[in-house]
Amino acid sequence: MKAVVNNIPCTNCEHGKSIFCHLTEEEKSFLSEVKGLNYYKKGQTIFYEGNHAHGIFCLHDGKIKLSKLGKDGKEQIVRFAKTGEILGYRALLSNDNYQATATAMVDSYICIIPKDRFLKIMEMNSKLSLKLINLLSKDLKTAEQHLIDIAQKSVKERIAESLMVLGSTFGYLKDQKTLNISMTRSEIADMAGTTTESAIRTLIHLSDEKIIDLEGKNIKILKPQKLLEIANIND
Repeated sequence: MKAVVNNIPCTNCEHGKSIFCHLTEEEKSFLSEVKGLNYYKKGQTIFYEGNHAHGIFCLHDGKIKLSKLGKDGKEQIVRFAKTGEILGYRALLSNDNYQATATAMVDSYICIIPKDRFLKIMEMNSKLSLKLINLLSKDLKTAEQHLIDIAQKSVKERIAESLMVLGSTFGYLKDQKTLNISMTRSEIADMAGTTTESAIRTLIHLSDEKIIDLEGKNIKILKPQKLLEIANIND
């Protein structure tokens, strides 16, 4: 169960890349008055696929995965969210249900803004609306590319690409090689759209080639340029 904690004023927010950074001080104060701040433990669900959208979520601190269930009940990770990013905006703007389930990958603090209050802020600030349009365009581009990857790329290419995405999303530890996120082999498989067994075999193969190093759930990227070549990523 989520825990409600003391609110954090939006005027004190230090997330320089948040869409809310372009709000005026007055608008930020308005958000602070209407939003709530909840704490979610690792593994807890923020919202479920199919539930009605009742607000927008801003990740104050943490890491979130968004996933969908296929007809066979297998999970497909569709994207991640990190500190400063928002969740649930597509369903809210389209007045639809959530199209994915959001789960905390680590202990996380999330601000929740009620739907009517968020729409009011959008009416007040045109820059915020443009930021959301940019986010929606980026989401569409990413989804289209993912469909192509699933259809045309090999498992090895998709696993390599998944590792590169994790690095670009969450960064690395102080050694600048170890991914700053711990993922189970099953989660990596769900991200790459393959079976757990295939993901394990591929990771071991990449380790044998000295491209990565496996230390439990931690993965160290030893040869990032080689991994990028295998991933066959086209910008």
